[in-house]
Amino acid sequence: MVRFYPTFFKIVFSGMDAERAHAIGFAAIKACRQSGVSKVLRVLTAPDKSLRTEALGRVFPSPFGLAAGFDKGATGINALTDLGFGHVEVGTVTGQPQSGNPKPRLHRLVRDHAVINRMGFNNDGADQIGPRLASAHADLWHDYKERTRPIVGVNIGKTKVVPVEEAIEDYVHSTRTLAPQADYLAVNVSSPNTPGLRDLQHIDALRPLLGAVVREAELAARRHVPVLVKIAPDLSDAEVAAIADLAVELELDGIIATNTTIRREGLGLQSSPADIEECGAGGLSGEPLRKRSLEVLSAVRARVGADMTIISVGGVTSAGDVEERLQCGANLVQGYTAFLYEGPFWAARINRGLKKMRRLRR
Repeated sequence: MVRFYPTFFKIVFSGMDAERAHAIGFAAIKACRQSGVSKVLRVLTAPDKSLRTEALGRVFPSPFGLAAGFDKGATGINALTDLGFGHVEVGTVTGQPQSGNPKPRLHRLVRDHAVINRMGFNNDGADQIGPRLASAHADLWHDYKERTRPIVGVNIGKTKVVPVEEAIEDYVHSTRTLAPQADYLAVNVSSPNTPGLRDLQHIDALRPLLGAVVREAELAARRHVPVLVKIAPDLSDAEVAAIADLAVELELDGIIATNTTIRREGLGLQSSPADIEECGAGGLSGEPLRKRSLEVLSAVRARVGADMTIISVGGVTSAGDVEERLQCGANLVQGYTAFLYEGPFWAARINRGLKKMRRLRR
């Protein structure tokens, strides 16, 4: 089945609109759970006990998880964890429902194993997604009674129609609504697809925003909810250092490095300039992001020291990529784009590879 998927993708999905292909593929994953197939999948794909990882005050079944963007509405958390992901980060969720940017807004560059998106935080809003998270958590506790359950993170961002000057209250509303159901919160100030959002990475704007989210998360959940900030790969080294210093100052629980990039370095080696131009504006993810993502990871770890959690994401495809990130200082690793190309058993294959590498090192 694993070797069959690239051929299946080429025949069925490669010529299809990327967003439609995503919807069909996600529906098939959720159908497996609804049909009861997931009970078998959980046995076949469950990460080995040797992969359990402590981070953010929790125990993750595996250091490898699914990044935000795949399950924007928290409609398939349990189905995705059945595939072997150690954690699933849902969202990005905004304070108000929004339809996102006009279609087409998701484009594949298959030969580069890359994606360009300008989705624009399309989601149902915090008030609708909160109850779904609560239901998913209840199901996870039931399904994983005797085992370490997968962790559910929630990525929050700014509603497009909300002015940047009112962004704090918008994030606070999402925090108030979602923190009680979240294992951790990721504050997204780095997507390139919401006008003005990346301006919130400036220290003077970021300090009060993160402080407000941390305070509201504690009040709303009546427990400690880890808060992380997700940063862009397009920041200068000085800006990365400044945000890392701020995270230490505010005693944040972690940093997620990195989001998608507006740059196009690394493309054109496989995809033609015409293909790239046809995709238009948006955030680039996938293998071309690998080098810069690693650079930011190393820079952040050097700046924050050993105690803060770092989640590395960007250009992750194989078990070797995951292990490389862990060796470079990441506590946890996420992927997304390669999921589209590698198929539903991608996470299980990575977990098997990690287990094998660790066994060989003994």
